[in-house]
Amino acid sequence: MRVAVLGATGLIGAAVVARLLADGHRVTGFARRVDRGARSQPLATWASLDMSRLTRPQDWAPHLRDLDAVVNCAGLLQDAPGESVRAVHCDALAALAAACAAAGVRRVVQISAIGLDGAAATTFTRTKQAGDAALMTRDLDWVVLRPSVVVGRQAYGGSALFRSLAALPVLPVVSGTGPLDVVQLDDVAATVAFFLRPGAPARLVLDLAGPEHLAFADVVGLYRRWLGLPEAWTVTVPPPLAALAFRLGDAAALLGWRPPLRTTALREIRRGAQGDPARWQAVTGIAPQSLAAALAAEPAGVQERWFSALYLLKPIILGVLALLWIVTGLISLGPAFAGGADLLREAGAGSLAAPFALAGALADLVIGLGIAWRRTARSALWAGLALSVFYALAASALLPRLWLDPLGPLVKILPILALHAVALATLWDR
Repeated sequence: MRVAVLGATGLIGAAVVARLLADGHRVTGFARRVDRGARSQPLATWASLDMSRLTRPQDWAPHLRDLDAVVNCAGLLQDAPGESVRAVHCDALAALAAACAAAGVRRVVQISAIGLDGAAATTFTRTKQAGDAALMTRDLDWVVLRPSVVVGRQAYGGSALFRSLAALPVLPVVSGTGPLDVVQLDDVAATVAFFLRPGAPARLVLDLAGPEHLAFADVVGLYRRWLGLPEAWTVTVPPPLAALAFRLGDAAALLGWRPPLRTTALREIRRGAQGDPARWQAVTGIAPQSLAAALAAEPAGVQERWFSALYLLKPIILGVLALLWIVTGLISLGPAFAGGADLLREAGAGSLAAPFALAGALADLVIGLGIAWRRTARSALWAGLALSVFYALAASALLPRLWLDPLGPLVKILPILALHAVALATLWDR
């Protein structure tokens, strides 16, 4: 079949693309940024597409030519700059369903979320409900799959958070979390593949839930054993402190980052993610794998241990570097301006000492703000590396005595360079 996969670079979307290619389908992957996907999975056709802008049926028409099926794996946890949960989950999906009906693309597989039959707790669940309803009103061979928390060899978002918490020497526990029926990524991809077979049933809503109810701490404990670590002490995080951590995640999201700790995630974790896999298994013949069995089948290697240990350090490193450059710039503009200008005069800058001091302070400030903003973080980190090297070389040539300064201003550049390199190496989200 000729299949379009929306959200093809995400955790679920990338796995679906790989599975469908292995099954011999002709796959077109759609996502906002497809360069990396095109390089990693060259057998698929790739095209850039922003679902949040495709809110009318006619917007979708050019993308549906010569297709037999569409698989929608796109989703957002909560609103962020340039990202609307309602536009992606509801408006764009309603327009897509209408466009598919008009274009004769009958098979649409929708990846939704588990637990939508009760009261919707968040904008995430409400918009998922609305999008599913809009699809199901169309005369199409639709299938709505509602997975629980999805985990697998790949890690992103919540699945990455499980691993990183497992690597901590002390496990922080948030009170009031609901049970999780975690489901394996491979089982989700296999289910999508099943519904793209000739004669596959349609007009079904299926919960994709794992075979066991697990507490949040139990999930983390299984990952900890998978990493080969002994059991950790647990500490209950006071509710105000937990709320603050998730609010800080919301603040990071305003800067374009996608941290797993956001207030929507906290509310969804407290709601839990439960379902009955019996109907899923009866319809497809797929027996969902338990988390323990899946982890045992693929033992952790050094790469998993490194990732788990570094995942929560990444925002700390980026935050420290952003603050370092911003505070340095502000101090250089304020109380240290005269001292900086004096150093430049000693180095031979003469009448240009003050302008050079001003330029350096502003450069520091711009780099710090650039690191804080996700879209410019990579460029800003490279700029910080380059400027640090320039400072070290210039000072070595013009003021070599600074290498012997008791406060070590030049010596400290070396760990700063190393920290920039680590930040660049861990900057990828997926």
